[in-house]
Amino acid sequence: MKILNIAIIIVSNTRTHETDKSGKKLSEMISNEGHVIVAKEIVKDDIYAIRKVASEFILNKEIDSIILSGGTGITGSDGTPEAIEPLLDKIIDGFGELFRLKSFEKIKTSSLQSRALAGVANKTFIFVLPGSIDACKTAWNEIICHQLNSETKPCNLVMLMPRLKE
Repeated sequence: MKILNIAIIIVSNTRTHETDKSGKKLSEMISNEGHVIVAKEIVKDDIYAIRKVASEFILNKEIDSIILSGGTGITGSDGTPEAIEPLLDKIIDGFGELFRLKSFEKIKTSSLQSRALAGVANKTFIFVLPGSIDACKTAWNEIICHQLNSETKPCNLVMLMPRLKE
Protein backbone atom coordinates (compact mmCIF):
# COMPACT_ATOMS: atom_id res chain seq x y z
CA MET A 1 0.00 0.00 0.00
CA LYS A 2 1.23 3.49 -0.86
CA ILE A 3 1.66 5.67 2.24
CA LEU A 4 0.17 9.15 1.82
CA ASN A 5 0.96 12.43 3.57
CA ILE A 6 -2.27 13.90 4.89
CA ALA A 7 -3.00 17.29 6.45
CA ILE A 8 -6.00 17.94 8.69
CA ILE A 9 -7.81 21.26 9.09
CA ILE A 10 -10.38 21.53 11.88
CA VAL A 11 -12.78 24.43 11.35
CA SER A 12 -14.21 25.67 14.62
CA ASN A 13 -14.76 28.85 16.58
CA THR A 14 -14.68 27.00 19.90
CA ARG A 15 -12.39 23.95 19.74
CA THR A 16 -8.82 23.85 20.92
CA HIS A 17 -6.22 21.11 20.42
CA GLU A 18 -7.25 19.78 23.84
CA THR A 19 -11.02 19.72 23.14
CA ASP A 20 -10.91 18.68 19.49
CA LYS A 21 -12.33 15.13 19.54
CA SER A 22 -13.03 14.93 15.79
CA GLY A 23 -9.48 15.88 14.85
CA LYS A 24 -8.08 13.35 17.28
CA LYS A 25 -10.33 10.64 15.86
CA LEU A 26 -9.38 11.53 12.27
CA SER A 27 -5.69 11.45 13.21
CA GLU A 28 -6.12 8.06 14.84
CA MET A 29 -8.02 6.54 11.90
CA ILE A 30 -5.57 7.94 9.33
CA SER A 31 -2.54 6.70 11.28
CA ASN A 32 -4.13 3.27 11.77
CA GLU A 33 -4.27 2.94 7.96
CA GLY A 34 -0.53 3.61 7.81
CA HIS A 35 -0.71 7.14 6.41
CA VAL A 36 1.26 10.06 7.85
CA ILE A 37 -0.30 13.17 9.41
CA VAL A 38 2.05 15.92 8.23
CA ALA A 39 0.12 18.87 9.64
CA LYS A 40 -2.95 19.61 11.74
CA GLU A 41 -4.41 23.08 12.19
CA ILE A 42 -7.46 24.48 13.94
CA VAL A 43 -8.90 27.44 12.03
CA LYS A 44 -11.76 29.80 12.88
CA ASP A 45 -14.87 29.45 10.72
CA ASP A 46 -13.93 32.35 8.46
CA ILE A 47 -13.73 31.70 4.72
CA TYR A 48 -10.53 33.70 4.30
CA ALA A 49 -8.75 32.07 7.26
CA ILE A 50 -9.79 28.64 5.94
CA ARG A 51 -8.63 29.50 2.41
CA LYS A 52 -5.28 30.75 3.71
CA VAL A 53 -4.41 27.52 5.52
CA ALA A 54 -5.89 25.29 2.81
CA SER A 55 -3.98 27.19 0.11
CA GLU A 56 -0.70 26.77 1.99
CA PHE A 57 -1.34 23.02 2.22
CA ILE A 58 -2.39 22.83 -1.44
CA LEU A 59 0.90 24.48 -2.46
CA ASN A 60 2.93 22.05 -0.33
CA LYS A 61 4.09 19.34 -2.75
CA GLU A 62 4.64 16.93 0.15
CA ILE A 63 0.90 16.82 0.97
CA ASP A 64 -1.16 14.27 -0.96
CA SER A 65 -4.53 14.93 0.66
CA ILE A 66 -6.24 17.43 2.95
CA ILE A 67 -9.17 16.58 5.17
CA LEU A 68 -11.22 19.43 6.63
CA SER A 69 -13.77 18.88 9.36
CA GLY A 70 -16.36 21.41 10.48
CA GLY A 71 -18.26 24.37 9.08
CA THR A 72 -20.36 22.38 6.59
CA GLY A 73 -23.79 23.10 8.03
CA ILE A 74 -26.26 25.72 6.89
CA THR A 75 -26.03 28.28 9.68
CA GLY A 76 -24.66 31.75 9.07
CA SER A 77 -21.25 30.86 10.50
CA ASP A 78 -20.78 27.70 8.39
CA GLY A 79 -18.49 28.61 5.50
CA THR A 80 -16.12 25.74 4.79
CA PRO A 81 -17.67 24.73 1.43
CA GLU A 82 -17.64 28.37 0.28
CA ALA A 83 -14.00 28.65 1.34
CA ILE A 84 -12.83 25.48 -0.40
CA GLU A 85 -14.92 25.18 -3.55
CA PRO A 86 -13.28 28.13 -5.37
CA LEU A 87 -9.86 26.54 -4.73
CA LEU A 88 -10.79 23.27 -6.43
CA ASP A 89 -9.71 22.46 -9.97
CA LYS A 90 -12.30 19.68 -10.11
CA ILE A 91 -15.15 18.65 -7.82
CA ILE A 92 -15.70 14.97 -7.05
CA ASP A 93 -19.51 15.20 -7.06
CA GLY A 94 -20.09 11.61 -6.02
CA PHE A 95 -18.38 12.09 -2.66
CA GLY A 96 -21.02 14.43 -1.24
CA GLU A 97 -23.81 12.30 -2.62
CA LEU A 98 -22.34 9.08 -1.23
CA PHE A 99 -21.58 10.69 2.14
CA ARG A 100 -25.18 11.90 2.49
CA LEU A 101 -26.44 8.42 1.52
CA LYS A 102 -24.24 6.78 4.16
CA SER A 103 -25.31 9.42 6.70
CA PHE A 104 -28.97 8.88 5.84
CA GLU A 105 -28.60 5.28 6.99
CA LYS A 106 -27.73 6.64 10.47
CA ILE A 107 -29.38 10.04 10.87
CA LYS A 108 -32.16 9.87 8.27
CA THR A 109 -33.26 13.16 6.71
CA SER A 110 -30.93 15.22 8.92
CA SER A 111 -28.27 14.17 6.41
CA LEU A 112 -29.54 16.81 3.98
CA GLN A 113 -28.02 19.46 6.24
CA SER A 114 -24.52 18.28 5.36
CA ARG A 115 -22.69 20.08 2.61
CA ALA A 116 -19.79 17.62 2.53
CA LEU A 117 -17.75 17.80 -0.65
CA ALA A 118 -14.51 16.63 -2.21
CA GLY A 119 -12.30 17.64 -5.08
CA VAL A 120 -8.81 18.07 -6.43
CA ALA A 121 -6.64 21.19 -6.25
CA ASN A 122 -3.09 21.31 -7.56
CA LYS A 123 -2.92 17.47 -7.59
CA THR A 124 -4.08 17.30 -3.95
CA PHE A 125 -7.25 15.44 -2.97
CA ILE A 126 -9.41 17.48 -0.60
CA PHE A 127 -12.29 16.23 1.54
CA VAL A 128 -14.65 18.55 3.44
CA LEU A 129 -16.53 16.82 6.26
CA PRO A 130 -18.96 17.84 8.98
CA GLY A 131 -17.42 18.42 12.39
CA SER A 132 -18.99 15.61 14.40
CA ILE A 133 -17.01 12.53 15.37
CA ASP A 134 -19.68 10.29 13.83
CA ALA A 135 -19.53 12.17 10.52
CA CYS A 136 -15.74 11.86 10.45
CA LYS A 137 -15.94 8.14 11.22
CA THR A 138 -18.60 7.60 8.56
CA ALA A 139 -16.67 9.52 5.89
CA TRP A 140 -13.35 7.86 6.70
CA ASN A 141 -14.52 4.29 7.30
CA GLU A 142 -17.14 4.12 4.55
CA ILE A 143 -15.48 6.14 1.77
CA ILE A 144 -12.16 7.90 2.19
CA CYS A 145 -10.03 5.07 3.63
CA HIS A 146 -10.94 2.90 0.65
CA GLN A 147 -10.24 5.59 -1.93
CA LEU A 148 -6.91 6.53 -0.33
CA ASN A 149 -5.88 2.86 -0.27
CA SER A 150 -3.83 1.97 -3.33
CA GLU A 151 -5.00 -1.66 -3.05
CA THR A 152 -8.75 -0.96 -3.32
CA LYS A 153 -10.18 -2.58 -6.44
CA PRO A 154 -11.45 -2.00 -9.05
CA CYS A 155 -10.09 1.53 -8.66
CA ASN A 156 -9.08 4.17 -6.15
CA LEU A 157 -7.95 7.79 -6.06
CA VAL A 158 -4.33 6.88 -5.36
CA MET A 159 -3.99 5.19 -8.75
CA LEU A 160 -5.09 8.48 -10.36
CA MET A 161 -2.39 10.57 -8.64
CA PRO A 162 0.21 10.18 -11.43
CA ARG A 163 -2.42 11.14 -14.01
CA LEU A 164 -3.30 14.37 -12.20
CA LYS A 165 -0.10 15.84 -13.66
CA GLU A 166 -1.33 15.37 -17.26
